[in-house]
Amino acid sequence: MAPPSFKPTEGATAFTELLDPNRTWYNNRRLITLNAWIVLLLITSYANGYDGSMVNGLQSLPQWEAYFNFPTKGRLGLLGSIQNIGALAGYPFAPYLCDGIGRRPTVFLGALIMVIATAIQTASPSVNMFIGARFMIGFGLTFTSSGAPMLVTELSYPKYRAPLTSVYNALWNSGSIIAAWATFGSFKLHSTWAWRLPSALQALPSLVQVLLVLFVPESPRYLIKKGKEAEALKILAYYHADGDENDSLVRYEFEEIRAAMEYDRTVVGNVGWKSLISSRGNLKRMRIIIAIAFFSQWSGSGLASYYLNKVLSDIGITNPTTQLLLNGILSIWSLICGLAASSTVDRFGRRPLFITSACLMTLFFTMQTVCFARFTINGSENAAHSVIAFIFLYSAAYNLAFSPLIVTYALEILPYNIRAKGFNIFNITISVALIFNQYVNPIALAALSWKYYVVYCVWLVCECIFLYFYLVETKNHTLEETAAIFDGVGATEQLADLAATHAGVVVVGADQVDEKGSSELVDKA
Repeated sequence: MAPPSFKPTEGATAFTELLDPNRTWYNNRRLITLNAWIVLLLITSYANGYDGSMVNGLQSLPQWEAYFNFPTKGRLGLLGSIQNIGALAGYPFAPYLCDGIGRRPTVFLGALIMVIATAIQTASPSVNMFIGARFMIGFGLTFTSSGAPMLVTELSYPKYRAPLTSVYNALWNSGSIIAAWATFGSFKLHSTWAWRLPSALQALPSLVQVLLVLFVPESPRYLIKKGKEAEALKILAYYHADGDENDSLVRYEFEEIRAAMEYDRTVVGNVGWKSLISSRGNLKRMRIIIAIAFFSQWSGSGLASYYLNKVLSDIGITNPTTQLLLNGILSIWSLICGLAASSTVDRFGRRPLFITSACLMTLFFTMQTVCFARFTINGSENAAHSVIAFIFLYSAAYNLAFSPLIVTYALEILPYNIRAKGFNIFNITISVALIFNQYVNPIALAALSWKYYVVYCVWLVCECIFLYFYLVETKNHTLEETAAIFDGVGATEQLADLAATHAGVVVVGADQVDEKGSSELVDKA
């Protein structure tokens, strides 16, 4: 079969016109199967969200507080942050496992550790064992949260890659919902099972992964990197073209991945940690990745995510039932907003969503601060109710971009040769930011009350400025094309030439690629 030659329409990615318009996620059996495997990977984020919301809910359970001797300030901060300290301990190993044994076995190993750790957490007779078990949960979560999203983005059908990867992080809220309502339901139990039951339920998604994840197909990019090209082509063909290895889309995907691998091997060469800062393009990537990771946790979101009960107590809402109910409703609201935003990432683009999200967050968090201050000064009940309203509005703004897009964006701007290491830096940054949030926030709230919110108001303005000047648009590009954007016109042209050499597809790279990520692909024929 002759290789395809085509001229994409303006604004389209190179593979757009190779997609079969009749092959959709709901009417193609193999796409349905592929997306079912992807759902199994997506529940990693559910497990992460469950943990965060469970800790939030446990703080409103008198049974939990009494059993652990009413932890406050430093001890409460440690109970919240120890999971992320455990995650930090796992990060030195995560990229080597992902690139060494594969994405799929790495997810399996992490899920197995989490199942064991959750069992220990549930049976904990003391606060020290509880803390140790949570450290293990964080350690295992590092491996699942490193391998799963990479496998999602590298395995997905091109048309659905960005929305599915965006759903990954948005599903954090699905775990948050189950945990919030589990703690609300167990509140009526007059024993330690009021907190042990929600803890036990935490193991369910990881247990499902342990049983099924080894049946998930491996990343074609990983297989090609390991020299297993026939197996990679078979997977691409089976899931993306009903088994047709000569399908135009499959050949284009396969040859572009091979070209990117060859470019990395012959031109880039260095794939060690030093490579993350060895070129101007990689420095741009690291700057953006570290920034959005910090922004995702240092925008005030950690206050409602982990210490909502403390925030509500500060505005006079101290009834545990009311606190748990608000926690559950907020989780549902956040999930709806996150999933809705995930469906729009390829329609509106990354820059508009990120910038709009940051500006709205700044507005709503500032109004929340003003209302909090008014309640503190004069005890206004209307001000307290307004704080709750702005918490919900802020959540909608946050979930417009920072919930669905941070993982998607981080993965798509990283070329394969540094994807595991770069994503590891992204996860480390989030964990460091979370440790700060979870340990410092309860101390700062106790000491400063509403005045602590002003710090976040100022920081949010800085975020808006950074995103406007430095964020690069990546809409409508394959993973390989997106990665080449950061390395300039030369890299784009070399990648296109290598792909043409392999496949016979006569396509040249961007005539012009600017920092906003615009590109034009033309047929030389």
